[in-house]
Amino acid sequence: MPKPKRQAGVARPTMMDVAAAAGVSQATVSLVLSGTKGARLAEATRRRVVEAANALGYRFVRRGNRPAATEAQSTILFIADEISADPWMALAFEGARDMALEQGINVTLGVSHGDPDVEVGLIAGATRQRVLGLIYGTILSRQVALPEAFAGLPTVLVNCHDEARAYSAVLPGDLVGGRVATEHLIAMGRRRIGYINGQHGVEAARDRLKGYRQALASADLTFDPQLVKPGNWEPSAGYEMTRELMALPAPPDAIFCANDMMAVGCYEALKELGLGIPGDVAVIGFDDRDIAQYMHPPLSTLVLPHYEMGRTAAELLIDATGGLATAPARIKVECELVVRASTGADATGHKRRLAAE
Repeated sequence: MPKPKRQAGVARPTMMDVAAAAGVSQATVSLVLSGTKGARLAEATRRRVVEAANALGYRFVRRGNRPAATEAQSTILFIADEISADPWMALAFEGARDMALEQGINVTLGVSHGDPDVEVGLIAGATRQRVLGLIYGTILSRQVALPEAFAGLPTVLVNCHDEARAYSAVLPGDLVGGRVATEHLIAMGRRRIGYINGQHGVEAARDRLKGYRQALASADLTFDPQLVKPGNWEPSAGYEMTRELMALPAPPDAIFCANDMMAVGCYEALKELGLGIPGDVAVIGFDDRDIAQYMHPPLSTLVLPHYEMGRTAAELLIDATGGLATAPARIKVECELVVRASTGADATGHKRRLAAE
């Protein structure tokens, strides 16, 4: 397997690099390299991941690899409001754990289900140990109000933020991602681009829509509200809203779905209408779920960088507790564009950058 090109200045390969080289998602890489039991993955997929990791020299850090405990060793408590079928918080935890273990620091996971009393209890239990600090993550990007118990320990937020900006927060670059997705469709020659949004009131849906509108404005394309349809992150919404879009007097020549699951429904609707992808309508999604690469044609999409967000959160926490005094920052991690055949190309591109607000 040829070694993929690496960006200048990057010291070591990441899980994102392995995923790109193997043509799979970060969640799949984590499942394969961690040896997770019960993961239903094809043997060919496992082999590609292992070969890509070996070619890049990527080292997956397991709990058993950390140094023996010493007096100087500490623990980070990672509290997630939910661990569901979606892989996002699991990936953020993996990223935080890997970064911390490189420094000889352990990371433990607690799930609060959004209950403040449970969170207070988790913190009380952690303070009886040698706790370096806390990472708090949410399954949906949102504003949070943390219990007072958090104020007594260094804390970094992942996929969420507090109104007063009292804590550093690491978030996905959803606005930039929405713009990148739309710009890619425009670069592929599409001029009438439909957009199926996510659940109303969710920050990711709001920001991806902003990015869509910014890209249209930058390309001097008129925003047409008829081309924007409400969704709910589910395939059924992608199907129904695609039917509505294609029934317009001037239907779109491209559709940006705010997540991959709605793109699944979008595909079904277009095929029922006898339309080809991308010949008649180009389609792009968001999230880079495992299913995206197996769709026909494979779906262009953007990666949710939760693994990198977890690494960044752990790094911020370790730096802060190590004496590097900095004001709380709000960091956006840009989402990687993965170009596949659904937009008229089958190459893979990468766009990733850290930016502080």
